[in-house]
Amino acid sequence: MPLNLRQIRLNCAKARIRMAEARENKWAFGAFNLDDQATLKAVIQAALNKNAPVLVEVSQGEVDDIGLDNVRDLVDNYRSQFGVEIYINLDHSPSVDAAKSGIEAGFEFIHIDVSQANHEATDDEIIAATKEVVDYAQLTGALVESEPHYFGGGSNVFKEDIDYEEIKKTFSDPKGAKAFVDATGIDTYAAAIGNLHGKYPVPKKLDLDLLQEIRNALSCNISLHGGSDTPGHYFRDAVAIGVSKININSDMRYAYRTALEKVLKENPNEYSVAKLISKEVISSVQAVVESKIEDFNSAGKAKP
Repeated sequence: MPLNLRQIRLNCAKARIRMAEARENKWAFGAFNLDDQATLKAVIQAALNKNAPVLVEVSQGEVDDIGLDNVRDLVDNYRSQFGVEIYINLDHSPSVDAAKSGIEAGFEFIHIDVSQANHEATDDEIIAATKEVVDYAQLTGALVESEPHYFGGGSNVFKEDIDYEEIKKTFSDPKGAKAFVDATGIDTYAAAIGNLHGKYPVPKKLDLDLLQEIRNALSCNISLHGGSDTPGHYFRDAVAIGVSKININSDMRYAYRTALEKVLKENPNEYSVAKLISKEVISSVQAVVESKIEDFNSAGKAKP
């Protein structure tokens, strides 16, 4: 059953309070991408096992495939059934209209990412679009996230090494970050400190000194995108510095596909793929989510 506006506002108000508590108490929400119902089951089971608050998130591809309202209903049904503390983030929303649709669907977190959709977008265009979403989010109280730069990579497994000299060109600048937050009024700033979308042959390296400078410069929340394939000690340090949200996607997709390929090979005469997914795939993705929850220090922090 669809949520009414009052219920949506209550959910958003709680999400806002919980983000502040995460920062104060040095833990972070894991924001786990939702590809299908099996992925959602894996996140739900991990949240239950670890008694952790979680976000699930969808980007435009999943929105086109599943639908905003269907995502909202699925999450609400599982939350009601299992009593988990769970919220929804609209990740990398490519336009103002798409972000507004997420707000209207009752998503508690909205990430507007104009530069991801249009690498040539000007600073003024990014600021104007972000501010418009911030203003519209007052309808529900949803938390709005953004950044003034393009994040590289993609939600995939890459064969090439990371060119850190090139990546450093997109690192966040503390003064620029503050100017962007002041100009837009966002709730959460997506920092670029070496985090990069996707899995690579070498582990990622985060510039924690830069993160501390950004934390000192900003009064709002800080998130990290591209968390997959990052050594856990970076996350633990980032959370201690004051990161409140960390996005994970590629690690989950890799676990999903490798487990599925394995179970299909071992069961050549089984044509109920859903049965095989329930048998091994969900548990493999769940293990990834549980490991991240530990790294993010969010185990035991749920308040359903």
